[in-house]
Amino acid sequence: MMAMGMRKLAAECFGTFVLVFAGTGAIVVNDVQGGAVTHVGIALTFGLTVLAMIYALGDVSGCHLNPAVTVGFFLARRFDGRWVGPYVASQLVGAMSASGVLSGLFPTHRTLGATLPTGGEFQSFVFEFLLTLILMFVILSVSTGSKEKGLMAGVAVGSVIALEALFAGPICGASMNPARSLAPALMAWKLDSVWVYLTAPVLGAGLGVSLFRCIHRPDGGDADRPAGGAC
Repeated sequence: MMAMGMRKLAAECFGTFVLVFAGTGAIVVNDVQGGAVTHVGIALTFGLTVLAMIYALGDVSGCHLNPAVTVGFFLARRFDGRWVGPYVASQLVGAMSASGVLSGLFPTHRTLGATLPTGGEFQSFVFEFLLTLILMFVILSVSTGSKEKGLMAGVAVGSVIALEALFAGPICGASMNPARSLAPALMAWKLDSVWVYLTAPVLGAGLGVSLFRCIHRPDGGDADRPAGGAC
């Protein structure tokens, strides 16, 4: 049992490392190489990385890779509360490790892919809130219990992340993930607006759980699904 728990935490740590290394790495490389990756390329990098990690790690840890998603699964009563802290800690370690590697590779880069509002903080807060609501709704709709796994789960979740990054990335960064935002912000010491990316995704995930219950109306017959509904 202990060994399985350690494998889950290792999977969350490694998966979040890959997400932050590839996703924010695409942003850094795009800056360094004069736009060679492009905004579309950055959005696809995030989406494809999540897709690949779901297929690689979904059966092990559920492939949350995101504290807001972990909290969302807990609120949906699909995830044991005892594991919320260890999962979030593992995700933060993976994210910080990835940003540390990028800092070593690109020591003069000013942001390391940190998410920064291009307009006002309130505008980005609303974007991040709604983007994470949509993401959590999709995740709950295609996942099994607290695990993002299955034939189409990776495609659905990866696609919605890429879609949201495509249209909202230029405004708010389309993080939807406190670990992904906190790690480069700490490494680059760009903390002015980090509160937006720590609070809005968690609140959005919570409302996404309520919306899922309203629309899908789980009947309680599946032990992996939350009993009852919010509506």
